[in-house]
Amino acid sequence: MRALLLEKDATGVFSAAVKTIETASLPPGDVQVDIDYSTLNFKDGLAITQKAPVVRTWPMVAGIDGAGVVISSTHAGFKPGDRVVHNGWGLGENRWGCMSEQASLQGDWLVKLPDAISTRQAMAIGTAGYTAMLCVMALQEQGVKPGAGDVLVTGSTGGVGSVAVALLARAGYRVVAATGKAAEADYLAALGAAQVIDRGELSAAGKPLQKERWAAVVDTVGSHTLANALAQTRYGGVVAACGLAQGGDLPTTVMPFILRGVRLIGVDSVMAPLALRQQAWARLAQDLDPALLDRMTSEVDLDGAVAAAQRLMDGQVRGRVVVRMRG
Repeated sequence: MRALLLEKDATGVFSAAVKTIETASLPPGDVQVDIDYSTLNFKDGLAITQKAPVVRTWPMVAGIDGAGVVISSTHAGFKPGDRVVHNGWGLGENRWGCMSEQASLQGDWLVKLPDAISTRQAMAIGTAGYTAMLCVMALQEQGVKPGAGDVLVTGSTGGVGSVAVALLARAGYRVVAATGKAAEADYLAALGAAQVIDRGELSAAGKPLQKERWAAVVDTVGSHTLANALAQTRYGGVVAACGLAQGGDLPTTVMPFILRGVRLIGVDSVMAPLALRQQAWARLAQDLDPALLDRMTSEVDLDGAVAAAQRLMDGQVRGRVVVRMRG
């Protein structure tokens, strides 16, 4: 089978290339899957370009996500012919991932795809879109309703941000999209953003408390952007944080929490329990407009994944990138 293999030689020199490997070399797993599509998430970009130490074991097949059809299974929950999606669980980090024509996976990590979602659409969504759904669910669980006020989405042209804008707008929220790409204003408006602001309004150091602007926030950026979003969140507002594109630091104070009752909710998608994953995918099948998903998606074949990952790290990609395994 063909796979995107990440390697380091004896001197520590890194390489990322599509190679043919034996299926017998796949790790043990109770579900074997023919992978139709994978995708490029931010973490995949970091791993494939070696921008950060994502990979823990060498050599490594890239791809934290995959969608395809079960070939064989000893897991009670799956049988040959089932369409499944995989997100996270350490694939592409410490276990071979899904940028390969086949994958050996654990059934406890898999979700059966809803009938309304194809394997290609599942990877157009990917961990990024599934994380966006978890963020929207977190805001709603905290009682944020349409009509409460503006909802800010940072990093809005990225994978998480694009899907979050589309989901929130379709649910009736007034979405304000923050981006550093002014030329993408029409793209964001088409996804449902009511207003687009420059990310520069949020990315520099700011005061610990600022003018109240946001009823809620989906933040994919971290660092000063998250700190400013917190400082601008209205009394009793909610911030769902799921990313660190600007940085993993949080240079803020307790002021938004103790003076305005702001709630900061951390959203993890990598190790989320199965029941939450199933709920998120069911919601995506119901709440995400397929036409908007298609609008935010581009596609490359497996041989084009390395170049696409570099474009992603260079900030030249908007929305989602699907990686086709065959044809």
